[in-house]
Amino acid sequence: MQIVMFLVPLMLVLVALGVVLFSWAVKNGQYDDLEGPAHRILYDDDKDMIPDEARQDKVRPDENDPEPSSKQSDPEDKA
Repeated sequence: MQIVMFLVPLMLVLVALGVVLFSWAVKNGQYDDLEGPAHRILYDDDKDMIPDEARQDKVRPDENDPEPSSKQSDPEDKA
């Protein structure tokens, strides 16, 4: 019977702490937008963030160069 006298007040304190934490989370906007972050990953806005000079889709080999692979260095040439 003594354990019940200890556990009931402890349970009431834990429930009150949970209510306080939940009300704090609601006031700070933690539950405002539940679907926005899940849908944000689907938007493809990467091309707008890449600078023009860094885009690979606009890089073309030199038209006067007969072999585009000649610009790449051979590992055997370094030895």
